[in-house]
Amino acid sequence: MKVLMVITGLGMGGAEKVVTSLADQLVEKGHEVIIAYMTGEALVTPKNSSINLISLEVNSAKDLYSAYFKLRKLINKFKPDAVHSHLVHANILCRTLRLTTAMPRLISSAHNTDEEGWTRFLAYRLTDKLTDISTNVSDEAVDAFIEQKAVRPGRMLTLHNGISTTEFVFSEKARSEIRAELGIVDGQQLILAVGRLSEQKDYPNLLSAISILSESQQNIKVAIAGQGPLLNELEERVNTLGIEDKICFLGVREDIPRLMSAADVFVLSSAWEGFGLVVAEAMACERIVVATDCGGVKEVVGDAGFLVPPKDSVALATALQQALTVSSDERLQLGKKARHRVLQHYSLDMATDKWLRLYSAPIGKLATSLNNDIKA
Repeated sequence: MKVLMVITGLGMGGAEKVVTSLADQLVEKGHEVIIAYMTGEALVTPKNSSINLISLEVNSAKDLYSAYFKLRKLINKFKPDAVHSHLVHANILCRTLRLTTAMPRLISSAHNTDEEGWTRFLAYRLTDKLTDISTNVSDEAVDAFIEQKAVRPGRMLTLHNGISTTEFVFSEKARSEIRAELGIVDGQQLILAVGRLSEQKDYPNLLSAISILSESQQNIKVAIAGQGPLLNELEERVNTLGIEDKICFLGVREDIPRLMSAADVFVLSSAWEGFGLVVAEAMACERIVVATDCGGVKEVVGDAGFLVPPKDSVALATALQQALTVSSDERLQLGKKARHRVLQHYSLDMATDKWLRLYSAPIGKLATSLNNDIKA
């Protein structure tokens, strides 16, 4: 099978990791994959070098015209069995391209509950008939799109993200090495956050929670891996709160599984999410997770972690306190439970098999039947 994946960009993000990991899995199973990306530098790339990456070179709105025809030429030459687009700009581009270009199958994948603007939901609504089916990463994310009338009921399926449970696995060696690198001393506990320094991740919420937590938990360190436009603002907030000795901004890291092994608690403080990929990754590494109950995070965590309301720093601090003070036996049991949950529901192999079924399912099937087929 030939699959063309089209994504808005390949910057540092959850959707980008999902796309490149899926591409690797498809090629490993004997399929041919090309990834086209609209804009920016390819920072997240597949591991398999045979996967061709093609930039559509969209640097401004005026480049959309040339990108349209470049993608059209690619489709006509590659002749994919399925075109699978990801994120709003790529989804709308591929849908409008279908007005002039034959595609046996077009699947549009969103990766969040909030597209940050009513115009984007309107664009989805107006082009909905041009795609065979849409997907999103959680039941709550699908419900959000239906509520905003971006899709009609039955036109969007839930397909959870999958993660590599061989890459994301606890390592005692990595734990020792990273803790030494970060200067974590005996008796000190490490809290880890991973994600873009953006409004969605609500790091001010986390910093306020750490300020509260520091009143009772002095011997903690918080490492934040990621880059983004709010770095300077967050550094100023750290200084204002007087928690400079507690917070370490690590920037972009390529060793997230190792960082997760080093952590005692993983925290997600987001205001909104679609799925919460890093939460599943931390759970696969047998970490205790404290996360905000937004998007599909509740579906991922289940009863294997701590959930708190978004934008509630007091509740977040309380949950972090609880997570840091569990006994060694409880920590071990909760970590094993978390990994088992990921293996059972969110493995990359399982997700890939579901995508392959979606790529090849008869188009004539009703969406409801297809939904049952995919979830089976």
